[in-house]
This record gives sequence, C-alpha cells and structure tokens, in this order.
Amino acid sequence: MTKEKKVLILINNTAGTGRAQDDTFEIISGFAMKGYEPVVYPIIPGTELTSENIIEKHGEDVDTIMCIGGDGTLNHVMSSIVQMKTDRKPLLAYIPSGSTNDFAKCLGIPETREAAVDTAINGRPFSYDVGRLNDRYFNYVAAFGAFSEISYDTDQTLKNVLGYAAYVVNAVSKLPQNINYSCRMKIEYDGGEEEGEYVFGAVCNSVSVGGVKLLGRAGMKLNDGKMELLLIHAPKKLSELSAILASLATGTADNPYISSRLVSRVTFRSESEVTWTVDGEYGGESRESFIEVLEKAVTIIRQKKQ
Repeated sequence: MTKEKKVLILINNTAGTGRAQDDTFEIISGFAMKGYEPVVYPIIPGTELTSENIIEKHGEDVDTIMCIGGDGTLNHVMSSIVQMKTDRKPLLAYIPSGSTNDFAKCLGIPETREAAVDTAINGRPFSYDVGRLNDRYFNYVAAFGAFSEISYDTDQTLKNVLGYAAYVVNAVSKLPQNINYSCRMKIEYDGGEEEGEYVFGAVCNSVSVGGVKLLGRAGMKLNDGKMELLLIHAPKKLSELSAILASLATGTADNPYISSRLVSRVTFRSESEVTWTVDGEYGGESRESFIEVLEKAVTIIRQKKQ
C-alpha cells in the first residue's frame, strides 16, 4: 500500500484582509482528494502557535507546507524550511492574504482566491533563490534607508482597511524626515566596491516592494544565484530628488544617483547603526551587515503555465 503523503496547513488570519480562513474547507478537501493527509494549525502571534514552533514539531513528517497569510507570514515559514536539518525538505505552497503580496505577484501566484487555491493544490514545483541578511532570511528584499521601514511600521488594522493605500498614507506622513535621511556606507560586492552617502539601498529578488515597482531587470530570474543591488545616492538638491523619484516611477536607471547591478554577495559597513527591513518586517540594526544569495534554497508551488 502506498504511503499517504502529508500536508501541513498554516493559517494566519490576522494578515492582510483577515480572510485566510475562508477557503480552509476547500483547501483541506483539495489536498485530501489528491491523496494527502491534512494537518491544520492556526498561527496566533503572541502564543506558542508560531510557524517556527509548528514546523519544528511537524516539518520533517510532511511532504508539503501550505502557508496562508501575507509576505511576513511567508518569510517565517520559508525561514523555518531553510533551517530544517534534513536533505528532504518539504515543498512550500502559498496562498497570499496580505495587503500587498509583492513576492506572490513576482512569482506569478494568482491574486484571486479561487485561482490561488487551485495553484497551491495543482501547481508545479519551482525552486527559487533566498537571501540571507546576517542571521535573517528573506524571500524578496532586504532594505535600508528612506521609506524602507514603511511596511513593518504601518499599523496592521490600517493595512486591513486600506490595503496598499495605508503604505502611501504612512509614507507621506514621514516624507519630511525621509527626505533628510542619508547614511555613509562602504559597500563591497562581487568583484567591486563603492563608498558614499545613500538615502536608500536594497538587495531584492522582486520587481516591487510595498506595492511600489523597483527597477527590476529584463528577463528577471528568481533562481540564477543572483539578486539586484539597488542603491540611491543622497541628492544635494530638492530638484535632484525629484529626478530620482521620476526615474524610479518610470523604472529606468538613467540617473547618476541610482545604481543597479546583479550580485551574489554584498557587505555593508557604516559608522552608525543602520536599520534594515526584511520582507516588510523589522530586520534589526547593525554597523556591518553581510548578504548572500542561497541559490534555489526553497521549492514553492506555482502556476503550471509559468
């Protein structure tokens, strides 16, 4: 008799729209019909029911881990899978239920609930690169500087009600202090280095952060062992800041204050503590930070037609 496969279903109903539980029966039924034994847990922040604790207990016994929540929830689940001490790590399935769902859009995971559920159950495996910032892992972005804290610093209730508009409201309210932000850094990357004053920096595996499109790259791949290093130098005049914003809005790097390149390893050094955000969550503070790309570290289920 064939051994029955198992799927661990983790539901974070506090993320985004708060509708994560709406499709629970359909998800359980779909996996059961495919020959899986479903194991279902809620993720409840502030309790022992965290994705880390649940995956530590059940992760090695399942074939697939289903994550229902936002980008932050996905980050915690992915990080737990990467750190599992086994050669046979479970597949990752994802139904986005957050406010922006940047990485899901980049992967091509459908935004509509019905299509996302079908993809999670019937899609195909795709191995993608994961980033590591010091001791933190990230799916699609690690960033510092102006506006990088907007995502994790935006009130969850506001995000639930306004969605992406909540990020805009928060960004506008902090515009004065962000315009004046700059940080002097020495940055070393594959075969090169530079030093200067920066208003923003990011290592990303996505074309948007917080719902805002970044420069991206033609034919962008998520599994080539490289991510994009995007740096914005501090402008000297308000008119130069306007030009920078215009370049970002049009998705072009034709601006002397903007640099973009592909990297596999980066070291950031500064004289003062720098605050980082990781996949839209607080990522800690440090004077020296190291980022490396872990090629094809996680395998996720996405649409067959991708």
